[in-house]
Amino acid sequence: MLGNHFEIWLGGCHRQAAGSIKYRCWCVLPVLTSLAPLTECFSVFTSQALQLQAGNKHCLVARSMCYLKLGDTENSLRDAEASLQNDKTFSKGLYQKAETLYTMGDFEFALVYYHRGHRLRPELQKFRLGIQKAQEAIDNSVGSPSSVKLENKGDLCFLSRQAESKKVKQKLQVKAPKKDQKQQSKVGPIRNEKTERQLLGELYADKAYLEKLLKDADLIKSSTKHGMTVEDLILGGINYLDTRTEFWQQQKPIYARVRDRKLMQQRWLPERKRKPSEVARYILKSMEEIDMLLTSSCPEGSCKKAEHVLKTIQGWSEDEIPNKNELIGNLYSCIGNAQIEMGQMGAALQSHKMDLEIARENDLPDAVSRALDNIGRVYARIGKFQQAIDTWEEKIPLAKTSLEKTWLFHEIGRCYLELDEAAEAQDYGEKSLQSAEEEGDVEWQLNASVLVAQAQVKLQDFQSAVMNFEKALEKAKLIHNDAAQQAIIIALDDANKDFIEELRAEQRTERLESFRDYDYDDDYKEGEEAEDQKEREENKQKEIEKEENERNGRGEEAEGKEETEGEKGEDYAEPHQDLPE
Repeated sequence: MLGNHFEIWLGGCHRQAAGSIKYRCWCVLPVLTSLAPLTECFSVFTSQALQLQAGNKHCLVARSMCYLKLGDTENSLRDAEASLQNDKTFSKGLYQKAETLYTMGDFEFALVYYHRGHRLRPELQKFRLGIQKAQEAIDNSVGSPSSVKLENKGDLCFLSRQAESKKVKQKLQVKAPKKDQKQQSKVGPIRNEKTERQLLGELYADKAYLEKLLKDADLIKSSTKHGMTVEDLILGGINYLDTRTEFWQQQKPIYARVRDRKLMQQRWLPERKRKPSEVARYILKSMEEIDMLLTSSCPEGSCKKAEHVLKTIQGWSEDEIPNKNELIGNLYSCIGNAQIEMGQMGAALQSHKMDLEIARENDLPDAVSRALDNIGRVYARIGKFQQAIDTWEEKIPLAKTSLEKTWLFHEIGRCYLELDEAAEAQDYGEKSLQSAEEEGDVEWQLNASVLVAQAQVKLQDFQSAVMNFEKALEKAKLIHNDAAQQAIIIALDDANKDFIEELRAEQRTERLESFRDYDYDDDYKEGEEAEDQKEREENKQKEIEKEENERNGRGEEAEGKEETEGEKGEDYAEPHQDLPE
């Protein structure tokens, strides 16, 4: 019934336009290639479709897939190459050619075309898988590249030699008579029976059955409807299994199959208890590798390794790992530190919060202190200084050593300085300096002195800032830190300038205040008294002059009267003068 439907569909496809052939090919191909009897029919259909539209690259790839399913690698390769004739960037053609070459055992050339397709379409998973399986097949065939030492001797015409060897093989295959094939097959298997059984797996029973049929003389002499003898069919099947055996031997040798089988058995037997020494050795080695990758500027590798170890540890029981929760928290911490170095601050914050949650649930104070430390660092990196301060202040009671307190106080003070809260920054800077002096760490004394000086500059206490910058400069010279010396010298010059300006401002203020006191206190009073005295003297002088004027005025009146009387005497004669003698 399926065959009838196929014929009806095939006839209808002839009546369709050439553009619809592409769609029908790719829709029906997965169904037909999964049904072996119809695969050959579909190859015929694609051939007829190509007669309608010659050179259609999609139909060529579809027919190549059919040929590959049928085991006809030569025709499959020819169609795959034909699909790339006009378009070298056709991704489906590249993939089909790579698959055909891989099936033929040309793993190196298959890897080339897998890489070409991956460069063109990096989003397709099939090219990445092809690259991986081709590389594994090459490694299994010739070993790892580090074990091979190439020497440049003579002409290394690898490609031409390989092409010549292929031509020789083809000639030998054409000229070889069937009797030789029969004789070779009747001689028996060349390989070890155990190796062949492992390679063929379930197909080994089929090969043994075919070899048993060859012993039946009456059966192998009979022939089929098409004129082929049963012996030829049996020999063809055996040769195909031998070819597959060689291919699987190259793709994955016996030692790799044994190793994979052991790993699979371990995966399916999780209840098998591991030795404590093995567990401890695995954990110790893994943690060393994680730390080494992180310190060697490879945070991506450190993160991947930590995630792999975390996944492995989570699948083990607590009997095998007594401190399982503590180890899981430590791995989350390692993952978070690697994510900080990669710049993934959001993911790092979540990882360290997981570490904090596990530590609090299991009452692990050291782990709580570590997690709070890392969470504060993440907050400070992303500019959330108040959250960093709150987190680190929660850690203060858990700090054990003076050096730890030095770092902690310094970071809190630095956050306060970023928030323009200079008084709190100075307070924590002084605490950090005190802890550094207790520890005897010169470098942290330098850092704390600089923090205190910077806070004092913001508080405009320039004199104290200059003193602390000078102390920091001495510490920098002591530990031969040239970069710190240059930075401190610049900051010290700025602080000195500000201090000088402050002194000048204070001097001007003092002069103004003294001038104001001098004008409006003693001098003002003395001036007022002098003016009063002068005014009194002037008033007294005016009174004297007035009195003199008054006295002078009365004398003039008397003289005036006398003059008047004299004048009158001149006009009028004295009475006794009027009398005669």
